[in-house]
Amino acid sequence: MPVMLLGLVLFLASHLMRALAGGWREQQIARHGEAAWKIACSVLALAGLVLAIYGYGLARAEGTLLWAPPGWTQYVLSLVMIPAFLLLFAAYAPANRLRNAVGHPLLLAVGVWALAHLAANGRLADVLFFGAFLAWVAIAYPAARGRDRAAERPLPEPRRAGEAVTIGGGLAGYIVFALFLHMPITGVPAYG
Repeated sequence: MPVMLLGLVLFLASHLMRALAGGWREQQIARHGEAAWKIACSVLALAGLVLAIYGYGLARAEGTLLWAPPGWTQYVLSLVMIPAFLLLFAAYAPANRLRNAVGHPLLLAVGVWALAHLAANGRLADVLFFGAFLAWVAIAYPAARGRDRAAERPLPEPRRAGEAVTIGGGLAGYIVFALFLHMPITGVPAYG
């Protein structure tokens, strides 16, 4: 559990600085430069993510069960991950309606992923791991939307390529991850 918690702290600290310590962040960027700041945060975030995932695997093996979720939650999880993948791909696709509608689809994708996994898993490690990501989204998403409103940037006109990447890529990504990547990465089958 300590490895997972350390990883979560490093990952989330690197991602919450703008929302929780914006002034300090700006001072560091002014002092060290934007490129150095981005590199440092990226290294911190990547190290934290690797430690959190590795530590989560170790902590799941301990298996402190808080509750036993009903079996049907696994089916709900599988279905809810489809919109999560659509949101994920909308974040990186060319201009698209989904990104225009929600503003920060990557954050919402993480929130949907975390909430669905919390509902379907009842171990202490699950609550801490997925709950930490859900808490991050609960803080970062409103802060990001507030910055958007303050900047008053116009939304780009959605393009067909953006819609195609969002829908086609999201569905293909979901299928590939569920069938081929979930088990090697997590050690748990996506279905069953």
